[in-house]
Amino acid sequence: MQTVNINGENHQLDVPDQMPLLWVLRDVLGLTGTKYGCGIAQCGACTVHLDGTAVRSCVLPVSAAAGHAITTIEGVGETPVGRSVQQAWLAHEVVQCGYCQSGQIMAASALLHHTPKPDDQAIDSAMSGNLCRCATYTRVRAAIKAVNL
Repeated sequence: MQTVNINGENHQLDVPDQMPLLWVLRDVLGLTGTKYGCGIAQCGACTVHLDGTAVRSCVLPVSAAAGHAITTIEGVGETPVGRSVQQAWLAHEVVQCGYCQSGQIMAASALLHHTPKPDDQAIDSAMSGNLCRCATYTRVRAAIKAVNL
């Protein structure tokens, strides 16, 4: 039995220790905003926050999440940084197909939480693991730069 705090709420989970957090979120808890992309932590679609740091939930065992605060796309808008990022995403019309965007928003929110005014190099570094087949990278960068904290 695992106790995991997700979006400020504790969940008692009777799942295998090595089950990836992604499947706990999607299949056990019904939080489907976090997406499955590659399953090997290369695309970023499954990005969530573990104590405020962006991590890939497709390779993170639920046992490693126990005792930590997990924030998903469903909860990030409750934080000042997450809310600001979501507003910037809308203002800059970042989304095209939208599939990767929950991971993009989570990565951007973690970056801005730690570095409120990142330069291009910091943005490139933080966002490099989040792939977008629609190539919205220029709008992603513009949205990140527009966030005022």
